[in-house]
Amino acid sequence: MTVARELREGVWLLELGLVPPLASNAFLVDDGTVTLVDTGLFVNRPALADELAAAGYAVGDVDRVLLTHYDIDHVGGLRALGAFAGPVYLGAADLALVRREVTPSPVSHKGLFHRAVRRVWDLAGVDLVGVEDGDTIGGFTAYHTPGHNPGHTVYVHADFGVAFLGDLVWESDGRLTTPEWFDSYDMDELRGSVRALVERAPPFEVVAMAHGTPLTARGDDALADLATRC
Repeated sequence: MTVARELREGVWLLELGLVPPLASNAFLVDDGTVTLVDTGLFVNRPALADELAAAGYAVGDVDRVLLTHYDIDHVGGLRALGAFAGPVYLGAADLALVRREVTPSPVSHKGLFHRAVRRVWDLAGVDLVGVEDGDTIGGFTAYHTPGHNPGHTVYVHADFGVAFLGDLVWESDGRLTTPEWFDSYDMDELRGSVRALVERAPPFEVVAMAHGTPLTARGDDALADLATRC
């Protein structure tokens, strides 16, 4: 069943994955350039192509992809784009991880996971572009928000009033939470990233996170509330 939902004009929620906790959100943004934010797993039910079609788009309409970070439930769906020739943006520190320019600590639980995953999912053949803090990509501004991953990146589209937060936050019962410790590198660093983003980001209404139900109003207030609790 396809459930693509327009959060506001030009911004679509694509519900991907399988079942929680494997379910994940991707997002489509059309501001004249069609941008896909994250891609779900390598096998999605509903499929990425079906979700795009439900929003009125085809796989070939996608101009670029923004990845919030290197985890399988965010990068796996790149396979569904076929011979996609457009740029795929990924935080510089995660790009270094994928390219084996850095090696995670053997005492890091998630680092051990990435050591294994990058052997079989190295994104070979993908036109990867490293993203630094403060970079602008069309209407998006990138914010480096480490903790969940070394190169985790949030993308804020100020004109649309939407913050694509990836796994910086999750949603539960209408409130924002931080991810669980077992799914992150450094929870103290992650909580610091939440607080820093509250200070740095422009106002936004919509919080578009990878896990949970997006908030469509007063999103910046919700993030500020989390910052006081974490």
